Amino acid sequence: MSPDGEDVVALEQASAVIAHSARTDVGRVRSVNEDAFLAEAPVYLVADGMGGHARGDAASRTVVETFRRHLAVGEPSTPEQVLDAIHSSNEAVRALSEEGDEGTAVAGTTLTGVVLVDAGDGAGFHWLAFNVGDSRIYTWDGRTLRQLSVDHSAVQELVDAGLLSAEEAERHPDRNVITRAIGADDVAEPDLWLIPATGRQVFVLCSDGLSKEVADADIARILTGDTGHAAGLAGELVDLAIEHGGRDNVTVVVVESALAVADDESTRDRAGESSVNEDTTPRREEAADGDLHG
Repeated sequence: MSPDGEDVVALEQASAVIAHSARTDVGRVRSVNEDAFLAEAPVYLVADGMGGHARGDAASRTVVETFRRHLAVGEPSTPEQVLDAIHSSNEAVRALSEEGDEGTAVAGTTLTGVVLVDAGDGAGFHWLAFNVGDSRIYTWDGRTLRQLSVDHSAVQELVDAGLLSAEEAERHPDRNVITRAIGADDVAEPDLWLIPATGRQVFVLCSDGLSKEVADADIARILTGDTGHAAGLAGELVDLAIEHGGRDNVTVVVVESALAVADDESTRDRAGESSVNEDTTPRREEAADGDLHG
């Protein structure tokens, strides 16, 4: 897990420079960090474990390890490979659950991320964004911060139904109850977005330790200071979350990619990482049965 890095990835008739920064912190209140991240271009993800201390920590680390086994570093994957990594992660986390005198002790974790993929059939290179739970994906275009993912949470369902305002949701007693998680059910149900790779793109991946402590406007303020490089931004956002209370583990991965069409062999010969952009409307699925606390 590299905290900061930059790579150039050679693609067919193009190259992509990908810079990232990543950081995780236990925060001011928790004794164990149940978050984990993967930042190895072009694979980026954040996992926020739950189920209590060792189980939550093991669940998030298991997801990272599973993605490492399934996806190659330094080259695009396919959408099918990413989906296989998600479903294999679900199986591996379910295997961590333990039977006890009081029933099954369930291990679970959120999962959110972006992976550069070859969409096939001449569609070209895309970022495949995915989410299960209430960790988030934001996009940043230099002026506007937009939440791409949709929280799988009890309060989000109340907001969607018009029964709560966004402000009321932040104070609601069930604000930590999520309705989908890796490991919660036999089959994981991720939301997915296929985003064509084009130009300069910035993604912010985070656990709710950031989103529950730092307003979107403050996240945008930090990103506005970006001089064209993602390095250091994740650390600044984590520090801000801790300054605002740090009541949970907090993890942030900032990914910045720039795609350039290769005009000559010297450009095509550059080797490294990748990029992408455009967005589609989030596809909402039915919430998984049962609630978990993140």
